[in-house]
Amino acid sequence: MKSIEMEKVQEQLDRFTNKAVYVHVETTNGAYASHFDDKAYNVGAYVRNAEVTFHQAKIVGSGNAYRVGLKMEKGWIYAEGLTDWVMQEESKMLMAGHDREGRLMVALQISETPFSY
Repeated sequence: MKSIEMEKVQEQLDRFTNKAVYVHVETTNGAYASHFDDKAYNVGAYVRNAEVTFHQAKIVGSGNAYRVGLKMEKGWIYAEGLTDWVMQEESKMLMAGHDREGRLMVALQISETPFSY
């Protein structure tokens, strides 16, 4: 993966607009959250292969972390804290946010075909 460049990410997001695509969204502070604080709660969300069509995609932010929003007819999907991205096979876009130690905190992936398990 490489660091997010807003213009390049926006260009790729636009390629998926108005198409039926599969989305993977994941957030986590991971099991490592409680290693340093016994009062910390582990939190996370995981959605894989949700088939959606979004009509607008937008990346915003500056510096170290970005937010990507996907506007659908009846709602939004967004991920905040994204730092890195890559295109795979011309049909899969992977974006992720990592903490200072390289651990995954958030992921947003878009694909024209279902993701494998």
